[in-house]
Amino acid sequence: MRLSEAKDAFLRHLASERRASPHTVAAYRRDLSQLVLAIEPKAETIDAIDAFALRSWLGQIARGVTSTTVARKIAAAKSWMRWLRKRGHIVNNPADALSSPKVRRKLPTLVSAEVAGDVIAIADGQKFAVLEKVIVELLYGCGLRVSELVTLNTDSFELDEATLRVLGKGSKERMVPLGAKALQALRAYLVQRSTMRGSESVALLLTARGARLNVRAVQRIVKRLGALGAGRADLHPHALRHACATHMLEGGADLRAIQELLGHASLSTTQRYTHLSMEQLTRVYDAAHPLAGNGKQR
Repeated sequence: MRLSEAKDAFLRHLASERRASPHTVAAYRRDLSQLVLAIEPKAETIDAIDAFALRSWLGQIARGVTSTTVARKIAAAKSWMRWLRKRGHIVNNPADALSSPKVRRKLPTLVSAEVAGDVIAIADGQKFAVLEKVIVELLYGCGLRVSELVTLNTDSFELDEATLRVLGKGSKERMVPLGAKALQALRAYLVQRSTMRGSESVALLLTARGARLNVRAVQRIVKRLGALGAGRADLHPHALRHACATHMLEGGADLRAIQELLGHASLSTTQRYTHLSMEQLTRVYDAAHPLAGNGKQR
């Protein structure tokens, strides 16, 4: 099998069998296309790929990219080769010889409850106030990913039960509770939506032209509201999701409950996406440590 054929077959597997998101498939396509382009002159078929060819490829790309990018490309190569071996197309996985660089993960942007409140408040005075209010309420109040937000449909919620059905990564569905503020914002938006162009669409969030709102539009809205409401031009939708998890944790929520709300497959991911403020950490220490309180034994 030629390299390009093997690459295309793997991408089809990701999209159809593993139900990876379009964003994930696109990322694999970019990385693997670069790999194929680099090593195809030396190895036209998959059984001709060896560790030397892969290291040569890494040597070419490592000069101009970050360690995070290199680690992602190695992971893509390993996943591809692992799949090829599992399907019996190759005997050994040459990518096993590759070592990923150490990557220092960045902490998510920290947003205080006050900043989140300011962003929500400023939405009330905007041109598309009802739409923008429901956007920030669902991102912050329900901890949604922006991709999950824009794929919501008119049958994704139960107003009487105050629940939201969310389609997350890997097409995994979960139920998310709608808080009082989010529910209020959603009701107000639905009243306005009934008079909008495209109201017959299944998409919940609509543009002025009646099309489904996309990720870029939500990012622009959140950035503008962050700048206007809190002087935070760096605000992005994921920061509101992080803030939801952080503020729930500070309010005493169980980490497992937060994991369920956010739709994380791993608890370690939830831990990385949450922040304990120093004030909260101090309160926990004072309440739990036997030597807290001026160093005296309780």
